[in-house]
Parts: sequence; C-alpha cells; structure tokens
Amino acid sequence: MSKRPNIVYVFADQLRYDALGCTGNAQAQTPNIDRFAKSAAAFTNAVVNTPVCTAYRASFMTGKHTTSHGMVINELRMNPNQRGLGHMLTDAGYNTSYIGKWHLYANELGAHYEARNSFVPRGPHRLGFEGEWKAFNFHHENFSPPAYYHEETPDKLTYGPGEYEATVQTDQAIDFIARAARDPEGKPFSLILSYGPPHDPWGPDNVPERFWRMFENERFPNPPNYRNEDDAPYNDKWAGLSPAERDELESWRRGYFAQVASLDAEFGRLMAALDGSGQAENTIVVFTSDHGEMFGAHGRRAKLIFYEEAAHVPFIVRWPGHIPAGSLPDVCLSTVDILPTLAGLAQLPVSSAVEGIDVSQTVLGQGGVEPEFALLQGCGATAIWEDGHEWRAIRDKRFTYGVFRIDGKECLFDRLADPFQMTNLADDPAFADVKQGLKSAMAERMASIGDTFEASSWYRDHWTDGNRRILRSATEDFGLHPE
Repeated sequence: MSKRPNIVYVFADQLRYDALGCTGNAQAQTPNIDRFAKSAAAFTNAVVNTPVCTAYRASFMTGKHTTSHGMVINELRMNPNQRGLGHMLTDAGYNTSYIGKWHLYANELGAHYEARNSFVPRGPHRLGFEGEWKAFNFHHENFSPPAYYHEETPDKLTYGPGEYEATVQTDQAIDFIARAARDPEGKPFSLILSYGPPHDPWGPDNVPERFWRMFENERFPNPPNYRNEDDAPYNDKWAGLSPAERDELESWRRGYFAQVASLDAEFGRLMAALDGSGQAENTIVVFTSDHGEMFGAHGRRAKLIFYEEAAHVPFIVRWPGHIPAGSLPDVCLSTVDILPTLAGLAQLPVSSAVEGIDVSQTVLGQGGVEPEFALLQGCGATAIWEDGHEWRAIRDKRFTYGVFRIDGKECLFDRLADPFQMTNLADDPAFADVKQGLKSAMAERMASIGDTFEASSWYRDHWTDGNRRILRSATEDFGLHPE
C-alpha cells in the first residue's frame, strides 16, 4: 500500500442486531446495508459492554470498560486525560472528520440545547480529533429546526427548514471524502459518522414521509418475551412503560423501522460516493450501532440491560481485497475490542491502557486470538444517580449469565436453545457447572480491571467532582479537567 488505509466508521443510535434484512428480519427495508454485508465480514456475536450511549462512546474511544474510563451513566463529562482513538489517528497523520452526535461532554442532566452542553470546544475535550468537526453533544430531533450542530463556535448551525439531519450529515460526509481523496499530500483520512436514527421519538414527524409510508400498514406485534408489567425492581424510569406507552409500542416499531430504512438509504449514498472517489479499495468501512432497543421485551423499553435486544448489535466491516467478503465471524467481539482491532488492521500503535483484544487477524480470515466472552456492566440508572439498577453480566458464544446487585438475582440463558431468553436456567442443577464457570470467569475479569460492583451513588461520590465531571475510575486517577 502507498499509504495507510482510510477508515470510515459509521454507527447508528439504538439499532439492534435483528433489525436488518441481512440479520434475518423479513420486514426490514435495508437493501444497501444487506448488500454491504455481502461484501464484508458481518459479525454474529458483537455486543456492547454497556448498552447506553455515553458508556459505549467512551469505550469505543478508549478501548476500555465502563468502570475503567468512568463514564458509568449518561450526561457526564468524560475526562480527556486519557489516550484514545482520536489521538491515535491524528498522531498517525490521518485527516480526521467527526460528524454527528458526540455525547461525551455535557455535565448537566437536561438543558441539552444550551450551548454550554451542546458545543464541544476545540482542544482536549475533542479527545484527539483535530480535523473537521460538525457535531453536537446530544439531541434526537431529526429535522431542522430544531436539529443543529456546531463547528468552531457555540453558534448553532441548522440544516435548513425541513432538512432531515441524517441526509445533511451524509452530504457532509460525502463532501469530506471527496476533499480528502484529493489531498495533495496523500494523507489517509478517517471519518466518524454518528447518525441519530433509529433513536426515539418514533412518530411520523421524525422521519421523512416516504419512509413512514413504507411501514404505516405493517403489523409489528409484541414479541414472545413481551411482558405486560415493568421489570421491577430492576428497571429505571427510562426502562419503564406506562399503559399509554404500551398501547403505542406497535406504532413506535413502525417509526423505528421507518428510521432504519431512512438510515439504509443514506448509508447507500455514502458507500456509492466512496466507491466513486476511487478510495474504496484502500478504505476500511465499519457499520455498527451503540446499543439496541427493548420495545417491551422482558417488560422493558430502551436499553441498559444485558438482554439481547439491548446488547446485541450489528458489526460489519469491509476492506476489499483484505477481508473475506460474506464471512460471518462468531467472535465474541465487544466495544472494548473495536479500537485495538482497527489499530491492528491499520497497523497503528495503541495505548497500554487498552483492555480489549485485537481480532484483526480473524477479521482478515487468518484466525488468531479472540475473546472467550464479553463482560457487560450496568452501573446505575440511565442518567441519574439512583441506586438499585446495577448489574453485571458475561456473554459467550452460547450463554448469557447476569446478576443484579439489589437482591442478588441471577439469570442464565442458553441463547442457542432459547433465543428470546425466556427460560432462566440459573437454578437448574443440569446447568450448575455452566453457571459456576461463567460466574468465575466474570469475577476474574472484573478483578483484573478493579471492578468492585458498587452502587450507582458510589461512583458519583468517589469518581466525580460533584458536578458530573469524571476525575478517576477503577484503574486510574485522571486529574482535573482542562478548561
């Protein structure tokens, strides 16, 4: 190669594994992603270590587990005194672009539209991304106004009346690729595109009409593992469902799949532009998601739980001529493994603080070391310091074992025999050895990273400055936040 491979990393917000045609969903309208998967390695066992936005993003950026980077719930400000993906790319000479949702800067619950929360100033809080920046911290309105983004000032930049955010973000990404492909110095480029869909709200006013029309008459009944009561006492308020919300579930699913279809159309445009740029052969492309959505399964909505609907995500990676097309790796890939794997593919050095495993040799079809399991962590409520919702889990290629802190309840599911996780085998003597083996492996992994399974408020009291800014984690004191 004349230069390092370019990297295009595209991730959706709240896209679960089974919401695509290529993963077996007959109702999904995802021809572009399905076609992409046929030309790529489509992982079948990829999960996120903590199924919530902020924790995923911090693990993606650092290659560390939630208790090691400290971003245990949403609406925290990440401590930038840790090395991550942006630093790795910039130091290697990449021309970088970050487009879309960031969700690692705001240190306030609510007030998402205030510039003090939505604008990330150039400097250390961009975590090494020193190139193009068209981002915002957090919102989920897909049309402008009120959708907006920032570049180098707190001024809000809107997309134009009635513009669909994902469409404009794709235009921005296409423009960046076109310019980066003509770079006179021949520098490799890296594009991180963080789409908003298919995150709620799922009404017809949050997706282009033509996609809503695709699904307005489709039936989306409750799944076999639907429960008509909340998952008390384990769910927080974000995971609970009122009677009125339960009545809306089928309509929500229509809106969800409409947003997925809209995302597919934009991803198709992006891949066509990359192919037309002449850079596709030397570009690693990843399509994935930060977590899934429960939609009433197990009595829950939203995410932040170890069940498949929340934790299992698509992870599809293409590099023509290098990665075998149509391969289906069953590696137990989790978020912490993404950074070292990208580094392995691009032959970049990584920080010694990275906790994940480089599975690039497996991605390339050459075998190699792979994780035996993924450690999943739930450290509290979605966005408030409320005790009682903490859990830990371990997931291998067949089983998921989880335990809740509040009462010690254990769950053990054989996902191959019971894909909807409806039969809890934790007290079944026939699976006692399986449970003990998973418990021991989980305890050993937790001990190796200093995870002591604390109550949510403990993290607030010991790891933050009292103002939702992270100062330390289980593995490191990061020091004060630079201003």
